[in-house]
Amino acid sequence: MLKTLRPRSYSDVIHVGHYFCHDFTVVMDLTNLDDGGDPTPLVDFAAGLIVARDGAMEKLAPNVFMLKPRQPRPDA
Repeated sequence: MLKTLRPRSYSDVIHVGHYFCHDFTVVMDLTNLDDGGDPTPLVDFAAGLIVARDGAMEKLAPNVFMLKPRQPRPDA
């Protein structure tokens, strides 16, 4: 499942966490932050999610990131 989110401020980042913790791949598009806001705190939040939930993050374009939940490990 894929969800694209366009947070306008740091307070919107809760939606990123919600979908990611429910195993959605989240595309976080930070190109339209209010007042030309700094994307760094939102990227830091996403990095914390990735570490805590053993996921991965990929930069797709300037200020656009894809957060991928942990993939199930195949049975060996």
